[in-house]
Amino acid sequence: MSKISATAPESPTAPSFSTLPAASMQQEAKRFDMDDIFNSLNLGVCVVDADGKVLLWNNWIAKHSGIKEADALNRQFEKVFSESVSPAFLTALKNTLAYRLPVVLSTALHRTPLPLYNAFEVNQQQPRMYQSISITPIQSQLNEPCCLIQITDSSTSIKREKILRSHSEILKKEATTDSLTDICNRRFFDAHYEMAVADAKRQKHPLSIFMIDIDFFKSYNDYYGHIAGDNVIKQVAAALKSQLSRATDIVARYGGEEFVLVMPHLPQEIAEQFAERLRNAVFNLVIPHINSAPFHQITISIGLCTGIPKNSDNMLNKADAALYQAKQKGRNQCISLPLCEAEEYLQQ
Repeated sequence: MSKISATAPESPTAPSFSTLPAASMQQEAKRFDMDDIFNSLNLGVCVVDADGKVLLWNNWIAKHSGIKEADALNRQFEKVFSESVSPAFLTALKNTLAYRLPVVLSTALHRTPLPLYNAFEVNQQQPRMYQSISITPIQSQLNEPCCLIQITDSSTSIKREKILRSHSEILKKEATTDSLTDICNRRFFDAHYEMAVADAKRQKHPLSIFMIDIDFFKSYNDYYGHIAGDNVIKQVAAALKSQLSRATDIVARYGGEEFVLVMPHLPQEIAEQFAERLRNAVFNLVIPHINSAPFHQITISIGLCTGIPKNSDNMLNKADAALYQAKQKGRNQCISLPLCEAEEYLQQ
């Protein structure tokens, strides 16, 4: 059986190092100076001994710390800097020296462990460079336990991450926000409403649904124009939103000139008082509307339904029935129908 050689075939144009004479091998070894290599790297390279004293300090660290190699060598690593080194870094270095296990400091948790700067200038306030750091146990040729510290500038990746996160937030906002009014859109409302109903049913607490419609809005559009109509919708949305103070309360544009509010944990009486606040907030805008008798200004009608829901459809239908009553009775008012009364109204 033939035996496969573990060595690669020799190049026809260049002799292998194994065939070079001793003098040539020494010449090849001297071709590169290790200090030049360390100082040309686009990352920080530092070596500390078992006592934490600096043995190697390349040009990259010197450049971004403002500390020359001569001022760093043979000093305790944390005492080299005039500013504080993060406790997390010092703990990681101590553990690597003690247990001989490598450590990587996550950029998500430890973004600026060392006082390093992208463009170091003495006595000038500037933010620290974002850093990615790995600490690796190594052995010197004198069999001494040491640590190799490698530092890279992660500023670009952090900025990219921020940009991506910002874009993601913008897309999320666009998907859930009404572009005209900057309040929640129908898509967001549908999802939030289902969760609010399920939570109210589970915890048996009251939920209030306010269906709101701008009175005589079609005639306003016909008389003043669609641009003015859009402006009215924006002003009404802002007025409604200004009345909310809890994170659990939302106002959404339900469609056209119609809005909907979802508010949990409101007793019937408090919900009715809040509906009156909403009506007054819009009335106090005093937006002229010549075709809106008898007030001759923009007003809203509100249908309110409060109670512990049995299913999601009932509350919306009953709030809409209350809104219909408010319009039938003259507009610029709120009609409140508890769940049971709304059911009776719908059956008529």
